[in-house]
Amino acid sequence: MQVTILFFDFGSGEIFLIVLAIFLVFGPGKIPELARGLGKFINEIKRASEDVKTEINKEVNRIEREKKLEKYKNEVDQDLDNTKDHEQDVEDVNHKKDDKKPKSSQPDATSQPEENHTETINIKPADNTISTKS
Repeated sequence: MQVTILFFDFGSGEIFLIVLAIFLVFGPGKIPELARGLGKFINEIKRASEDVKTEINKEVNRIEREKKLEKYKNEVDQDLDNTKDHEQDVEDVNHKKDDKKPKSSQPDATSQPEENHTETINIKPADNTISTKS
């Protein structure tokens, strides 16, 4: 039976010899303590790698949010520019309409009012005379 540990190709006999050597070097009282320490070390490595992954993911998400925000700002700025262009077009059209309209006979607020000279003309058909009053 062949057991593969990580990338080493150890057989069951080789694993047995390694465990026996550890048992002889450290003794039966020290092995559980070493196993506990090794387990804690492995858990710390896992926790640290998860923290690194979490930080990397946070940074990637932050960068993506910033890109989306910049894209949104650009779209808003472009829409605002388009709106200003449309407002200018509307103003231009309104000015052209105002230019085509005939000037009204009403005086504007800055000009002096003209004096009204009215004259009444009376025609009397009976005696064919014309009279004027000012």
